[in-house]
Amino acid sequence: MSKLWGGRFTKETNKLVELYTASIEFDQLLAKEDIEGSRAHVQMLGECGIITTAEADQIQAGLKTILQKIENGKVKFLVEHEDIHMNIEKLLTDEIGPVAGKLHTGRSRNDQVATDMHLYLRAQTKKLIQLVDHVQAALVTQAKTNVDTILPGYTHLQRAQPVSFAHHLLAYFWMFERDKERLQDSVKRVNWLPLGAGALAGTTFPINRERVAELLDFEMIYPNSMDAVSDRDFILEFLSIASILMTHISRLSEELVIWSSQEFQFIELDDSFCTGSSIMPQKKNPDVPELLRGKTGRVYGDLIGLLTVLKGLPLAYNKDMQEDKEGMFDTVATLDGALNLLAPMLETMTVRTNNMRQAVTQDYSNATDIADYLANKGLPFRQAHEIIGKIVYYAIQKGQYLLDLSLEEFKQFNALFEDDVFEVLKPENVMGARKSYGGTSPEQIKQQLQLAESKLLN
Repeated sequence: MSKLWGGRFTKETNKLVELYTASIEFDQLLAKEDIEGSRAHVQMLGECGIITTAEADQIQAGLKTILQKIENGKVKFLVEHEDIHMNIEKLLTDEIGPVAGKLHTGRSRNDQVATDMHLYLRAQTKKLIQLVDHVQAALVTQAKTNVDTILPGYTHLQRAQPVSFAHHLLAYFWMFERDKERLQDSVKRVNWLPLGAGALAGTTFPINRERVAELLDFEMIYPNSMDAVSDRDFILEFLSIASILMTHISRLSEELVIWSSQEFQFIELDDSFCTGSSIMPQKKNPDVPELLRGKTGRVYGDLIGLLTVLKGLPLAYNKDMQEDKEGMFDTVATLDGALNLLAPMLETMTVRTNNMRQAVTQDYSNATDIADYLANKGLPFRQAHEIIGKIVYYAIQKGQYLLDLSLEEFKQFNALFEDDVFEVLKPENVMGARKSYGGTSPEQIKQQLQLAESKLLN
């Protein structure tokens, strides 16, 4: 038999089965982690006297050589060897001979692949944390220069109240901060070592799992061997966090698309992040935020896919679990690309402050403030609310905005109005009056910026 596990079999694997069940096409991404785990495992085997020091050294040297060949593009992985583990073991056998077979002493592919994925996801999560931080830094940079920039704030996609553009951007900063914290917190659950669990029940060899954990910098060791080889919670958690993160990226992307439209013209994206039309020469399409928005669905799909795979599996390992990798790889790649594009796109966008300012002078988003104005003069807020609603309706009928009305017209609705109502109605005063903690006044935004900067990684 050509298979390393073929001793019990009398027939070669059907070629269709071989092609269908092989995972080397995608799990070759785990080559570095597979060798890293193997090197720690064989060092432990040598230290424990399970194999000789000379054998351990020979295997270590062989693994190092194979890694160099892989990194230099000199290795071709083969489908007939099924997966990354068997491909590397075959390469090792070709490199150093039969002693390579001792590498698999005291372990199974089940705990081996789980270890590979823990190592991979730990490294990728730490990288993604840095990328989220870069996006946050870009938001802070834009916010710093737009503290006094006023734009309409929306609810129900209807103009609601004037807000600072910095305040609006910082709302996304805090969304990403929660994403970053979720990723940071997840690392402690990724950082559990499965190696040494064997196929499902442990091993008869006197291995030292604590030593392997030390060599691979794992904080915890799975205390239950069956859980160790069947646990994919750490991937599910990552995909869940990634889905929330992509939701935030998608929401921000939607706003960038809207704001850059001809109807809004609140921002302009840099040409390097846009494309044109093959037929309409005037077009400048916000393809990057559109695609960020679109790719959110594939991350959701990766999460639902793995949940569906795992939902009916008995303990311990099942071949279905081979389906855990492609979604994880896809989500990592999608997030990596999205975050790497989002940060510079935010940094280079042009803010059309005049267009934003003009927008808040051509709506009724200052209406709440004159309701507060009357309430501060002793009128119950509910009565004030009704009066201002009537004033807004009156202004709409006249084709005017609130600042266009005269004091006499205001007094027709209530005698409490004085000349100072026009100061209250100015957009910058509407924005500046919201001094409650977390509000949109410039002084509150400056405090918020200080807090935001303290959250950025060094």
